Amino acid sequence: MHLNSKDLYRYTGNESQLFGVRRLIIDEGNARGAVIYNVTTAGGLDFDILADTGLDMGRLKFCGVNINYMTKNGYDSPARFLPVPDNFDHTFPGGMLYTCGLLNVGPQCTDTRGDNEFHPLHGRYHGNSASNLFAYSDNENIYVGGEVRETEQWRHAFSIKRKYKIPVWSSEIFIEDEIKNLTPNKFEYSILYHVNFGWPFLSERTRLILPAGCETKPRTDYARDKISSQCIFSQPIDNEPECVYFNETGNNCEPKAEIINDELKITASLEWSKDTLPRLSQWKSMRSGEYVLGLEPSTCYTMGRSDEREHGELRILEGFGVVKNNIKLSFKRV
Repeated sequence: MHLNSKDLYRYTGNESQLFGVRRLIIDEGNARGAVIYNVTTAGGLDFDILADTGLDMGRLKFCGVNINYMTKNGYDSPARFLPVPDNFDHTFPGGMLYTCGLLNVGPQCTDTRGDNEFHPLHGRYHGNSASNLFAYSDNENIYVGGEVRETEQWRHAFSIKRKYKIPVWSSEIFIEDEIKNLTPNKFEYSILYHVNFGWPFLSERTRLILPAGCETKPRTDYARDKISSQCIFSQPIDNEPECVYFNETGNNCEPKAEIINDELKITASLEWSKDTLPRLSQWKSMRSGEYVLGLEPSTCYTMGRSDEREHGELRILEGFGVVKNNIKLSFKRV
């Protein structure tokens, strides 16, 4: 049901019984002090936007059903994000969206053929707090956003202006990132949008539909052996290795993937701007306690800055240049 403003206030005294956005501050645990924007819609969405960790998304429910994956770590904060070797798994929270980049996507490495710097696993983006924050509703859409900067003295300065648009009467989330190089010098960058699905939406009754005609490349021999079950899911298996696949979305492929749970009768759709995000990585872990499907539109493979450079996958952002990436998440009952 979609009500105009006059009818809305005939049926309700306050729109917050149907939709809204609230600014909250966590007051305990490892994310103590972190700012969260909790968003609800009349279409059944209830989710968190994390202002202090790159304006990524945390937990998300649709019609009361949990959709996302969370790690053992739970919500984190920039105080715990340390860009040092082997620290990623101590703080990675999962969540509905975890942004990787902007200098590294994939394994930690030292870029000996480039800047000769150490780059932590999946980069430093998620460890940055946003500024210029905003959150409001016009009774048709909820808007949340701000600016995240990733910088280094003498070198790069990236501004990422992220804007969420959430229609209040439906179950869709539109995300626009405007990435700008704030220096006169060109810089190489990479970015990956780690969209993570978990139980109960992800289960042995869930199936994945990839873009028709995409070409799939497994990252490991084990993933190659499991490729026949790439789009179906088992019950949790103790100590099961993960599988990673790279799905090439060519000119004739629609940039859209669907995840369907036939028992819960819920479909999730992920769409992205193929011109700026030509790859779709897939992370599948059926391991007990790490039970997750990650779908990851990106500029590159998840192989680390050194390997991406060697294979010509790093993108160039010219001095004062701008690029815009778009992601859409939507949910429906089937």
